Amino acid sequence: MNNTFRSFVWKDIGDIERGRPTLGGEMPVAVYRMHIYSLRNVLEKNYGKDATKHILVEAGWAAGREFCKNVLDLNLPPESFFSLLKQKMAELGIGILEVEHADFENMIFILTVSEDLDCSGLPATGETVCNYDEGLIMGILEAYTSRQFTVKEVNCWSTGDWTCRFHVLGIGMMM
Repeated sequence: MNNTFRSFVWKDIGDIERGRPTLGGEMPVAVYRMHIYSLRNVLEKNYGKDATKHILVEAGWAAGREFCKNVLDLNLPPESFFSLLKQKMAELGIGILEVEHADFENMIFILTVSEDLDCSGLPATGETVCNYDEGLIMGILEAYTSRQFTVKEVNCWSTGDWTCRFHVLGIGMMM
C-alpha cells in the first residue's frame, strides 16, 4: 500500500457527464447532507469535535483553492471577482452569497451565505456548523489573492439565524 499523501486536485471530481449520462451532475441536498453529516458524526466519534472542525475546514480550503483556480477568473478585479463568485455559488446550489462589507485595501470582509448547502433548514443547536464553508471561503480567497486568511462563521442557521455570516480577515502573504 502506498502511503504517499496526495492533495485534492480538480480532476479528482472526474468526468461527471461521461460517468453519469442519465443522472447527470445534480442531486438532492438531502443526499449531500447525508454524506457530510454521517462523515462528521464518525469523525467526531473517533477524533473529537475540535479535530473534526479542523478537518472540515482543511477539506473546504483544499476544495476552495481548486474551485477558484478552475471555475473562477483569477484575473478579474475584486468587485468583478466577487460578482462571478456570487453567480457561480448560486448556479451550483452552494448558496446565495452577499458581500456585506468589503475593505479590499485591508482584506477585511463580512460575507453572508443564505440558503446554505450545509445548514439552511437544520434544527437550531446553538453551534455554528459550516466549518467546510469557512475553509471553502478561505481557500477561494487565498487562491485569488495569494494571501492567507482567517474565516470565522459568526451566525448560522444552527444558531437560530436565517443566514450564515462569515468574518474574513487577510493575515499576510503566502509563502
